[in-house]
Amino acid sequence: MSKEQAETGSLQRLLAHVGAGLDQYLKFEHPDALHPDRNWREYLNIPLPQHGVGIEQVTQDLLDQIIPNGSPVPRPGFSSFITTGSTTASTLASTAASVASPQRYMHTAFNFLEELSLQWLAEMCGIQNMQGVYSSGGSVANLVALGGARQSAFEKIGHDSSADGVNRPVSVYASEECHHTIQRSCGVLGIGRNAVNLISCDDKGRMRPDLLTRAIREDRAAGKLPIAIVANAGTTNTGAIDPIQALGEIAAENFIWFHVDGAYGLPGILDERISSLFQGLELADSVIVDPHKWLGASVGVAATFVRDRQILYRAFTQEPADYLEGSVEQNDAATMAIEHSLDDFGIPYFDFGVELSSPCRGVVVWALIREIGVQGMRQRVKRHNSMARYLAQCAKRHANLEILSEPTLSICCFRYVSPGITDLDSFNQKLHRRLIRENEYMPSTTRVKGKLALRPCYVGARAHQSQVDGLLEAVLRIGQEMAARD
Repeated sequence: MSKEQAETGSLQRLLAHVGAGLDQYLKFEHPDALHPDRNWREYLNIPLPQHGVGIEQVTQDLLDQIIPNGSPVPRPGFSSFITTGSTTASTLASTAASVASPQRYMHTAFNFLEELSLQWLAEMCGIQNMQGVYSSGGSVANLVALGGARQSAFEKIGHDSSADGVNRPVSVYASEECHHTIQRSCGVLGIGRNAVNLISCDDKGRMRPDLLTRAIREDRAAGKLPIAIVANAGTTNTGAIDPIQALGEIAAENFIWFHVDGAYGLPGILDERISSLFQGLELADSVIVDPHKWLGASVGVAATFVRDRQILYRAFTQEPADYLEGSVEQNDAATMAIEHSLDDFGIPYFDFGVELSSPCRGVVVWALIREIGVQGMRQRVKRHNSMARYLAQCAKRHANLEILSEPTLSICCFRYVSPGITDLDSFNQKLHRRLIRENEYMPSTTRVKGKLALRPCYVGARAHQSQVDGLLEAVLRIGQEMAARD
């Protein structure tokens, strides 16, 4: 019997050890991985092993050297990126899938949950009657959506862009605050990064419909084919929500694909205080949302929704492969007339996007929603939005703080100010680096109307009001120390 075979049956014991190590990690009592006293790099940086050390030593290395020196992202006070540490439900579900269903295909419980969770997610986010496909993140989710847009636009003029390529100049319209993956998606799809026509925003960071209408008119006069209008349902900089209804109506009037990028902000629709800002979603041809942001999934889970997945099939279907097509007997899944999971691939998600091999992501989303339900998600979204609002109110009341953009979702952009500071951008940049090195409260920075801002974004399931109070105290303490020295 091989060593690998002998280890079968040890998962329960070894996972218990790793689970204990992760529980300890989540207490956040350890120093940062880059702390001078940490020597994990010296331990791990060894030549290619010619002989293995066995699973017991690998487990011990995980516990001693790797887990304790992990990322600060799961910390409750981490508010830089719009990704978080996964919740317990996500961790359990993804671990189960990695063992019991390494691929999302074949007619299994995991494949079934892939579709069911997409339906749940669409219903929860107010985009019922749309069909979805999972991918690795917002980058790919936007690419898939714009691939559908490209296919649709060219089909209307009798050309198959997926088969024959783009044959004329085109335009994609997005706000100047759009995520940079829009440009990259256009580059990958052969549309061209320079084909993205960036529309100016109003003073709240929202695309201006009047300028969009003018841009479409000018591009058509220049012989360009409009491909898509991209609306933000929560920008990554400030959380601004574009006027979705107005943009959707412009798209409909001009027969242009309407895409809503809700990678971060779409769950904000659960907060009834701002749900009216999402009016017009029913006009969308495609919508994306990333469960690995606000919903607490482990990183690597995004979803693209479209009105009809057949447009994605025509945009992304792969050429036949003998080893795949001949290995199963495809049945109508609705009949359930199958005797073995290998008799049916289940829903062919590989034809609706860019991934063939893919993990089971649906079980993760299923577990998240099954655990706390829509009401639990609503409470989390409202808590985080309230945290941003609370920070803004506190900043408005303090002489040494200034708000640079009013919160719409869970992002608040502010900075430290004092009459004696001549370069506020440089001062706040240095203040931010001090915050990061303290490893307790970790916002990012951005620019709002040319001014550098501290930018906490609250999306983590472990983030609570105490992190806002702690961040305010730290910013004021560090700012006062720095201003006294200057």
